Amino acid sequence: MKGNIGITTENIFPVIKKFLYSDHEIFLRELVSNGVDAVQKLNTLASKGDFKGETGDLRVSITMDEKKHTLTVSDNGIGMTAEEVDKYINQIAFSGATDFLEKYKDDAAAIIGHFGLGFYSAFMVAKQVEIFSLSYQEGAEAVHWTCDGSPAFEMEACDKKERGTDIVLHLDDDCKEFSQKNRVLELLRKYCRFLPVPVQVGMKTEWKDGKEVETDEPNIINDTTPLWTKQPSALQDEDYKKFYRELYPMSDEPLFWIHLNVDYPFHLTGVLYFPRIKSNIEIHRNRIGLYCNQVYVTDQVENIVPEFLTLLHGVIDSPDIPLNVSRSYLQSDQNVKKIANYIEKKVADRLSTIFKENRSEFEQKWNDLKLFINYGMLSEEKFYDRASSFALLEDVDGKYYTYDEYRELIKTEQTDKDKTLVYLYATDRDEQFTYIEAAKAKGYNVLLMNGQLDTALVGLLEQKLEKSRFSRVDGDTPERLIPKSDGQELTLSADDVHRLTEAFKSRLPQIEKKEFAVSVESMGEASAPVVLTQSEYMRRMKDMSQYQQGMAFYGEMPDMYQLVLNADHPTVKAVLAAMPSDELSKIEGEVRGLKARKAAVDDTYKKKKDDELTDDEKKQKQEAADAVAAEEKKLNERLASLAAESTAIPQLIDLALLQNGLLKGEALAKFIRRSVEFVK
Repeated sequence: MKGNIGITTENIFPVIKKFLYSDHEIFLRELVSNGVDAVQKLNTLASKGDFKGETGDLRVSITMDEKKHTLTVSDNGIGMTAEEVDKYINQIAFSGATDFLEKYKDDAAAIIGHFGLGFYSAFMVAKQVEIFSLSYQEGAEAVHWTCDGSPAFEMEACDKKERGTDIVLHLDDDCKEFSQKNRVLELLRKYCRFLPVPVQVGMKTEWKDGKEVETDEPNIINDTTPLWTKQPSALQDEDYKKFYRELYPMSDEPLFWIHLNVDYPFHLTGVLYFPRIKSNIEIHRNRIGLYCNQVYVTDQVENIVPEFLTLLHGVIDSPDIPLNVSRSYLQSDQNVKKIANYIEKKVADRLSTIFKENRSEFEQKWNDLKLFINYGMLSEEKFYDRASSFALLEDVDGKYYTYDEYRELIKTEQTDKDKTLVYLYATDRDEQFTYIEAAKAKGYNVLLMNGQLDTALVGLLEQKLEKSRFSRVDGDTPERLIPKSDGQELTLSADDVHRLTEAFKSRLPQIEKKEFAVSVESMGEASAPVVLTQSEYMRRMKDMSQYQQGMAFYGEMPDMYQLVLNADHPTVKAVLAAMPSDELSKIEGEVRGLKARKAAVDDTYKKKKDDELTDDEKKQKQEAADAVAAEEKKLNERLASLAAESTAIPQLIDLALLQNGLLKGEALAKFIRRSVEFVK
């Protein structure tokens, strides 16, 4: 018998090769899966009494011939009659082929449910395909079908003696790799390692007399009853750990796991593991294998698993996940959304149970769990609602608190004058040690927030926690971190403040991508003479720029530091007292006089716009402004010269820089030499 495959276009094979199957290697999965289906159907018929013969040792077998460049997939399942070959192979299982191809040829992901095309994936790698099949039906005649990739085919009787189907692929010149044993084993391990029917590739081998020889034992490459198909009650912890080692041989032992087993309103089985994750989210993605009836589909599970759960490892198996013709894409529908919601809830319930039943164990694992839980709360509103009861905050002393517990702990001491609760935190216990100790001395508790997502979490918690704000412990002076009143009034005159500010400003270092400003505050004699602080807002924006697109602008901005001088400290008072007050007062008096003259000139012409002024009037205004600027420059240059002669000013600045890790190289060497001189 000769004929044409029952379609109304000759474009079917190019479309199959280019559009329906984006990944050529999945042809083997499709053909082996068809063989598995045939075996399972025979098993079903036998169990119902519709097949009374001997089923025998049911399996799918793969053989390769590197010389002939062929690959054969065989099964001993139900087989096909000539009529069935004509129906299932010659008459491709969809209607309106021309409309179908026209509509979907540019969008493979939109093709849903046409599993009948699985066999045709063979033409992605083969220039000719042969089928030899003998049906299980009594008196059936074996059939041989062949096609060279065009719509033309030939079909005739053959002398195949054993029940089942052999599909022989004569490989294209550019696909000869698929006749190599190692390449085929690689694909089978990827796609077929958990199929429910044994898959055989030759016989097992052993080393004998210095060479590898075949044994009499079939080489079965798959586990037909993987762990997720078993009842949890029949499994021990070691069983789960062993399966994890099989899936991820080079990984650390998992923290714990969840066994999924749902029959309604959808079918879902699987095991999800919590890996040890401390940093670098991206490297841990795509570690969940999605299966459909134990057939591997993909590890791209973003559409079925909430974004943050892609950090988990393991297996999900569901026949209810809609797939396209090549079984390689997920199609979002109500079932997918239900499954995603179920998995998210199951994960939250498991974490909650561990927290309630063994809090000490949960705390021990918190640093491994933190990134995962924080990511979930940041990306899923529902997960925040579920996780906020067991998510923890760690303080710098290594103690853990739930959100509610911590609020109770700090509400008395850390509520500011505006009734806002202030959460103090550090990002590095060692680098911010001095600031932490200063905060502790005032009775405050300090959190340690050094995780990859903690900056983003701070922003979320400020939205979620009522009348609360977070402040990094080095973000302000100890007195102003949590202001209880409007603060101490500064007793220094404006001239004294200017003298200190300009003197210290003149000695600040020039450091790339760092900018410094100077201010003077009254902080009490017991506080440090100088404190270097950073803007909470700007630092947070710079941190966020590392993780969020569209914020790169902040990442390019310099770090902004504020050198705060304590006007009450004896050392700062001494610096001020050492300045020649009479000399400076004279210059300051000149500045005030010139400013008064400038103000008078400006007042004279204030009703005139600039373009209405005469040249003489403009000259008067400019001369008055220049005189003020010149005298101010004279004053500031004198303050700078006094600062250059001072040993206390650079020492105080360097102490502040050292405390923040900003004193390095030559500047650090000078500081050490200066310090030695002080103690002589």
